[in-house]
Amino acid sequence: MSLSLSPAHLTRYRQIAGLLVRHGRGDLVRSSGLSEVLEDEPASDRVEADAERLAADLEAMGPTFVKLGQLMSSRVDLISPAYVEALSRLQDDVEPFGLEQVEDIVSSELQVRLRSVYAEFDPVPMAAASIGQVHRARLRDGREVVVKVQRPGVRERIRDDMEVLADLAGLLDRHTDAGRRFGFADLLEEFRKVLVDELDYRREADNLARVRELVAGRDLLVVPAPVPELTTGRVLTMEYVEGRKITDIGPLGRMDLDGAALADELFAAYLDQVLDQGVFHADPHPGNVLVTPDGRLVLLDIGMIARIAPSVRDHLVKLLLALADARPEEVTRIAIRLGQPLPDFDERALGRAVAELVGRAADASLGELEIGSLVLQLTVRAGEAGLRMEPELSLLGKALLNLDQVATALDPRFEPREALQRHVTRIMQSSMRTTPAAMMATLLETKEFVEELPGRVNRAFDALGRGHFELRVDAIDEDEFLRGLHKLANVLAAAVVLASMILAAAILAASSDDEGSLTSRMALAVFVLAVLGSVGMLVRIALQTRRANLGRRRGPGTS
Repeated sequence: MSLSLSPAHLTRYRQIAGLLVRHGRGDLVRSSGLSEVLEDEPASDRVEADAERLAADLEAMGPTFVKLGQLMSSRVDLISPAYVEALSRLQDDVEPFGLEQVEDIVSSELQVRLRSVYAEFDPVPMAAASIGQVHRARLRDGREVVVKVQRPGVRERIRDDMEVLADLAGLLDRHTDAGRRFGFADLLEEFRKVLVDELDYRREADNLARVRELVAGRDLLVVPAPVPELTTGRVLTMEYVEGRKITDIGPLGRMDLDGAALADELFAAYLDQVLDQGVFHADPHPGNVLVTPDGRLVLLDIGMIARIAPSVRDHLVKLLLALADARPEEVTRIAIRLGQPLPDFDERALGRAVAELVGRAADASLGELEIGSLVLQLTVRAGEAGLRMEPELSLLGKALLNLDQVATALDPRFEPREALQRHVTRIMQSSMRTTPAAMMATLLETKEFVEELPGRVNRAFDALGRGHFELRVDAIDEDEFLRGLHKLANVLAAAVVLASMILAAAILAASSDDEGSLTSRMALAVFVLAVLGSVGMLVRIALQTRRANLGRRRGPGTS
């Protein structure tokens, strides 16, 4: 893979290479061949890490790198606390742009003058971020809203930066050991998808509506409603909800809150999103969570939404429970299923690393354990052992880590592992839940199997009758083999019927909300019949086996 010769791209390559060298990753620069573009940058092997300088460098390089810095600030498993603190500043501390530019963007997007839509519009932004800033306003009908306006030129700059980063990620994957193990190109692609979604405020409005549905019925959680008619790709209008950041609430303020209930409700809501719905807010950092005057939680900035396939969700349920229960063998087994083994994958090395990781977690107190940090550390240990984990797992780890921090800010005694175990029954019930469409698909497959089975059996016996049925078997009694095959067919047919009855009982039980309902009684009856049939079949098999063994011991010709 070659680098672009565009002057703008060369400048960006040089800046990134210099950034890596200044902050101690000169090995990546040398391995990938990027040292050729450094020119006047220092060529020292090791430069003392300076967290504040890194934050300033990223901020100076623009919104794409600010977002990367925000992502890095959550990786407490990879970087030191000094870097976490410095990069966390990038969450909110960004210079705002002027009101004149705000008016131009709003008027251009909504095709009307700003004052004709908003009766009041605060010229001073409530917050300024790397991609946009937020102003408080009031509509002509009296509704209190906030208006999020995208920074001028940010899309074009991010597009160019992503091209540069894609070139470099491919180069690192091809020429560095870290790239081969962790797959920078795949991680960057996930970051690109999230960033593209954040650049389209219509998607954020859809995300707001989606998360509102996910938390519906949870009285302690609030998600602002979007105003679709005043929302475009670069302008988002949503309802205003009063509150203050949880990071601004001190110990005295927490005394007025039911922090334990809020933390548990938030944790339960995210478990539902991740393990049941497969759609979750990927960036619930403390700066995006407010507390209302009446003691509820407000979830803001829903630009980052991640999705997990149903098959992956089933493994995640097992993985989180195995981590919470400190079962390293199970964690290793599930990690292998979730990852992609590289040619040099060392399963024993992964097992040792996971055992050490889970062992340290088991020794920690419940209050010190962070599930999100465990997930992120697992991805690192897997990469070091030659197992490339799915990028969605890193997003999940980031979300859970931020969630741990929010919950701890609400209730310093909150214990995420205990909360996970407390919700285990509901999680398992959710994983067994099925939909009418899935049930119909299963019934159709069963119908197809039943319809085709007689034809397949007839064809087999027709071929047998015509002498065209051949079994290439050496040194066995063909008659005995056919009798055994007949018995095996009977046993398999009975097993299929009994398994279908057990599955039907499970589906009926999962769909019933009342233990005394007709559906529940039917499920119990079907299950009991299936168990009795299974016991009867096992007894019959045991008796037949015993008679066969006695016959073989007596030998032919005996009675």
